[in-house]
Amino acid sequence: MARAAAEGAGDALLLRADTVTEGDIIAAGGYLFVCPENLAAMSGLMKEMFDHHYYAVLGRIEGRPYATIIAAGSDGEGAQRQIDRIATGWRLKRVAEGMIVNFAAQTPEAIAAPKVVSDKVLKQCRELGAALGEGMRLGIF
Repeated sequence: MARAAAEGAGDALLLRADTVTEGDIIAAGGYLFVCPENLAAMSGLMKEMFDHHYYAVLGRIEGRPYATIIAAGSDGEGAQRQIDRIATGWRLKRVAEGMIVNFAAQTPEAIAAPKVVSDKVLKQCRELGAALGEGMRLGIF
């Protein structure tokens, strides 16, 4: 889903949460946070990225646009709330409704199984990436 969104954006930099640096965050004009929801929370890697860089970039990225894509087993709202709270602290501006993709994985087997993302969802991810990228290029955000 993150790759599809980056393709849609065109010139986006796609990074794993565990490789993001303070410089990456500061250099970016906007953000699309994409992660799975694990146990009603954002993934540990995403949480670690925010924990590690939160104060280093605080006060240096205000007003920048952001959007989210959450892969969920049931509802995704917990991860969404966490990211929104952090983004509020950074004074980022949400520019698109949160996208939550529900894979309905409720059994241990379904949770552990590889997920198949539908063409429809991948199209929506590309469209979200394109909208964020175009809004930034045009100075709308």
